[in-house]
Amino acid sequence: MDQSNEQQSSQEREYVVAVQKNGDGDLTAFKTSSGRELDYATALEEVQAGKIAGVNAFKGRDGDTYIRGDADGDPTNNLDQLPLF
Repeated sequence: MDQSNEQQSSQEREYVVAVQKNGDGDLTAFKTSSGRELDYATALEEVQAGKIAGVNAFKGRDGDTYIRGDADGDPTNNLDQLPLF
């Protein structure tokens, strides 16, 4: 992919606008800017494939892979701070 196509695709990527949590406060599902509702496993696959902007996947101390917001210094757009759906 050339640079212009790469820039275009990054501008067109969806981003997370709302989340669902379980009773423990753990994130369980995500709503994207296009209105799609993704369960955690599907969202994780899309994050790892680079299809969703503003988030990344990381391996926790327990060895599992998790989704977190990109560190940008703005606590208001952390995944835990997004509206619930």
